[in-house]
Amino acid sequence: MKSMSESKSFSMICKAFLIMFAFAGVGMLSACDNDGPAEEMGEKIDNTVEDAGDAIDDAADDAGDAIEDSADEAEDAMDK
Repeated sequence: MKSMSESKSFSMICKAFLIMFAFAGVGMLSACDNDGPAEEMGEKIDNTVEDAGDAIDDAADDAGDAIEDSADEAEDAMDK
């Protein structure tokens, strides 16, 4: 059977490891809040690509509308 002092020291070691892991976890999570230059550049690239995609969609919509208008005008001209 283990002595009382061995049991207490094991318990203290376990508590010390738990505290150490808790502080390490908090440290890792707080480091994620700081965006570095690569993260900021990546966000800028993402925003630029998204803006370009939106511009292409808008241009395609405008072209489609122009084609529909031309088709309607051609149909009206053929009906006269």
